[in-house]
Amino acid sequence: MGDSHSWAAVPAAAERARSVLATAWSCAVTASGGREEFVGAHTVDGDGRVVLRVPGNSALLTAAICAPRGEPSAVLEFADVAPVPVRHRVRARLRLAGWFTPEGDRLAFRATRVVFTPPTGAVVVALDEFSQARPDPLAAAEARLLTHLADAHPDAVERLTRLVPPDSLHGAVRVQPLAVDRHGLTLRVERARAHGDVRLPFHAPADDVGRLTERMHVLLSQAAAASCPRSALQRQRADGDG
Repeated sequence: MGDSHSWAAVPAAAERARSVLATAWSCAVTASGGREEFVGAHTVDGDGRVVLRVPGNSALLTAAICAPRGEPSAVLEFADVAPVPVRHRVRARLRLAGWFTPEGDRLAFRATRVVFTPPTGAVVVALDEFSQARPDPLAAAEARLLTHLADAHPDAVERLTRLVPPDSLHGAVRVQPLAVDRHGLTLRVERARAHGDVRLPFHAPADDVGRLTERMHVLLSQAAAASCPRSALQRQRADGDG
């Protein structure tokens, strides 16, 4: 099936789950009635198996070694945190239930249930889809790309609000880039007491940073061509001042 048929404007839940797993720096592990936090201690195999490096005095390692069959049940939790400071920075949560197997001073975790929870609600991801999915190709660079856009090009973010429906900007006090993947850019629209997200889809997938640059130029060109002398966000601010 060609790209023209397989491309979608929103990444699938399995891909989003794998992206969170690939980029999360920390995880919380609950097993044998205890809970431990690990920072910078996990890696991920190509099929989604998590390998966790644990200290020798970890209760989790002891439980894994002493448990019958050496395979205690456990739950791993990961948070997808926006790299740009916004209200409610956790964009999604990933919860994996499964089994640990000791491998020397490491623990290998195989998931038997995968639950991905974005703001729209929890989604149970099929195990075969999870193992076959790959992280978004921009996932590793997303933090750098978004912080650069927010810090160095706030004027570009302002221009992009011309592509946002006016109703979505009603009462807006700030707009920040929230997320980017090969399918599109998501903006966080913050109001005095609430917020909402607006997605600007790309006309074609951006499978690397070079293609992303071209897709962003297309969006900015579309925004520049919008028939308004100032951005919708500026109009909302002016209306609020009045």
